[in-house]
Amino acid sequence: MKSVNIEEAVGQVLCHDITQIIKDVKKDVVFKKGHVIKKEDIPVFLSVGKEHIYIWEKQDGMLHENEAADILYSICKNEYMKPSAVKEGKIEVISEIDGLFKVDKEKLYEVNSIGDMMIATRHGNTIVRKGDKLAGTRVIPLVIEEEKMKKAQEIGGGKPILKIMPLKHKKIGIVTTGSEVFHGRIKDAFGPVIVSKFSEFDSEVIGQTIVDDEREEITAAIIKFIENGSDIVVCTGGMSVDPDDRTPGAIKDTGAEIVSYGAPVLPGAMLLVSYYSYQGRKIPVIGLPGCVMYSKRTIFDLILPRLMADDILNKSDIDKLGQGGLCLNCETCTYPNCGFGKGM
Repeated sequence: MKSVNIEEAVGQVLCHDITQIIKDVKKDVVFKKGHVIKKEDIPVFLSVGKEHIYIWEKQDGMLHENEAADILYSICKNEYMKPSAVKEGKIEVISEIDGLFKVDKEKLYEVNSIGDMMIATRHGNTIVRKGDKLAGTRVIPLVIEEEKMKKAQEIGGGKPILKIMPLKHKKIGIVTTGSEVFHGRIKDAFGPVIVSKFSEFDSEVIGQTIVDDEREEITAAIIKFIENGSDIVVCTGGMSVDPDDRTPGAIKDTGAEIVSYGAPVLPGAMLLVSYYSYQGRKIPVIGLPGCVMYSKRTIFDLILPRLMADDILNKSDIDKLGQGGLCLNCETCTYPNCGFGKGM
């Protein structure tokens, strides 16, 4: 690549895009890479401040920004994704489906630490819709060492750093505990909230069972829902540490593997996550704290998309929610377009 005075560049091939910016009017490419420069183009080049332009001269060991951008996209791409057209060394990654977006944060950091290149993504473990922008890639200089791009590819190790997990249709069973509800002393207010939350996804609530505060009854209700085809069982009520709150023990009595009882999230600290093994599948059995009934957004909103995509949660996943795990209870809620649940 060499620099040429624009008056002497007629007939030469432009090696990079030229962008024109007019405040509040236009920001777009006026000449694309590969354009053969004509005499009548000269005033336009001068109007955008280009008295000299770069003509591409292929050099061993160096890559043009657009070639390098293709490599960055190859590091990101996975199933259910497509690229935008390359433009000024940039490629955007677009979702082809609705799903749960995942990011390998460690590999992303390593690539961005190399220098002269970047990948910017939206937050992982969030819902994306078909057509959403997932990430943008760019090579900073006009040309970059091929060795640097090879280093970036090695970080990926042949595995994409981005992933979309398709959302699944789920059948939901709700087990509601509490003598006050069971005996009709108060009306259940938890069930409608759970139904509303699941209505945001492709799901069907196949039933709600209201039981007294007896561990055996709670355990039996959970297992019955699973045997009747529930993909997720949600338990409401009896989730605190009071002696007469029996739900955590009842979930354990099913034989389910307890992943975590407690989460570094407010509202939602008393969440219980477990999995019941049934016919080769892991069925989530979730104990929801009372805050889910009356707080607009809670820990349940953070884990629900992952449950709907069969993203198996482990204790580390729950522990990492601490940073960003404080809901500010804003007067006007903008979730998910806020910091709640979005740690580093």
